Amino acid sequence: MNQNAVVTVEIAGQRYPIRSGLEPAYVIELAAYVERKMRVATESAPASDMMGLAVLVALNLADECFRARQQTSSAHGELNERALRLEQLVDDAITQVAG
Repeated sequence: MNQNAVVTVEIAGQRYPIRSGLEPAYVIELAAYVERKMRVATESAPASDMMGLAVLVALNLADECFRARQQTSSAHGELNERALRLEQLVDDAITQVAG
């Protein structure tokens, strides 16, 4: 990672110099994603001003983030439950062999 890297990206017709420790290609990928989200927001709310569109995009991205976090949490919970069931099965099998 290069902490001094400046990457210029364009979102909604505006150019932004971004200084980041992230890989430049990743910053470009993030900007392209935000650009796509801005385009979708513009199509769904064409009368909105740029700030309104940015807030709409931010809410949509926050929703994606929250849903992904919830899915990850659910998956971890399911894995923990399966691990506990497997542990119980192993314990039962050991008890049967030993007993």
